[in-house]
Amino acid sequence: MSGVRAYLRHCGGKLGGAAVSLLAVLVTGFFLFRIIPGDPVKVLTHGTPTTAEELAALRRQFGLDLPLWRQFTEYCGNALTGDLGMSYQFRAPVGELIVQKLPATLLLTGVAVVLYSAIGLWLGTRTAWRHGGAGDRLHTGVALTLWSVPSFWLGLLLIVTLSVGVGPVPGLFPTGGMESGDTGGLARAVDVAHHMVLPVLTLVAVGYAQTLLVMRASVLDEMGGDYLTTARAKGLRDASVRRRHAVPNALLPTVTMIFINLGHVAAGSILVETVFSWPGLGGLFYQALRVPDLPLVQGLFMMFAGAMILMNLLADLLYPLLDPRVAR
Repeated sequence: MSGVRAYLRHCGGKLGGAAVSLLAVLVTGFFLFRIIPGDPVKVLTHGTPTTAEELAALRRQFGLDLPLWRQFTEYCGNALTGDLGMSYQFRAPVGELIVQKLPATLLLTGVAVVLYSAIGLWLGTRTAWRHGGAGDRLHTGVALTLWSVPSFWLGLLLIVTLSVGVGPVPGLFPTGGMESGDTGGLARAVDVAHHMVLPVLTLVAVGYAQTLLVMRASVLDEMGGDYLTTARAKGLRDASVRRRHAVPNALLPTVTMIFINLGHVAAGSILVETVFSWPGLGGLFYQALRVPDLPLVQGLFMMFAGAMILMNLLADLLYPLLDPRVAR
């Protein structure tokens, strides 16, 4: 019973922390984007003859003529009821726009997260178990290089080499977008997969490097443990010692990173989606920032941050199940 009470106290503290974080996101999401240079009304009417009366009418329509404190209270009240407002440029509810773009982002980043988490965990464990060898030095060097490379730069490099083509090497993949045309069935699935190759490769290259390095460091910390020596003394094979003893104890730091990566599934990668013209939430966020479309950027910011907070909360709630000492 004492263990259950300790776990419930742990859960209560983490839930309270998540609620405070969401409140901070709500406040930050309002004031952060108010300091972005630019007048949404002037940007939206650029190139169109507009009188001062028409500009004032648009400001009243968007609620930009209200005092800042009034805008803030209305924003908080609407957000707490699930109303994210109306997009300035698309003239559509922000919630509907998010729902429309979410599947494309989930498809792209979901596939990438699964791939680089699996690859990073497997390679991180193997390289740590054989640390100091040629394979360890090679994989660690590649991972350090890729982790330090900006994702948008890597994406542009892949477009130049594998989409446009270099010298006699022809372009093999599309330069952007999600599909080529009106196709259906299996042909459409193949077309979408063809368009996904380069953006997924970009996300996997950077993500697997981070996962590998964190998992490698965690396993190395566990390798000097007495419990591993005891397991070997019992006659367990090296692979069993690694799989059944070292890896489970090394997972705690990696679990946090994996859950954070799952939070990125909702956020997508703004830079990668923009570089590859992927029609997801990242590209939508970039479009909204250019105006700035305040209701849209605020709604997306809340969704991105909320997904990260939720995934961190789930990781915190899972910790005591992996290691009961965390809840004490």
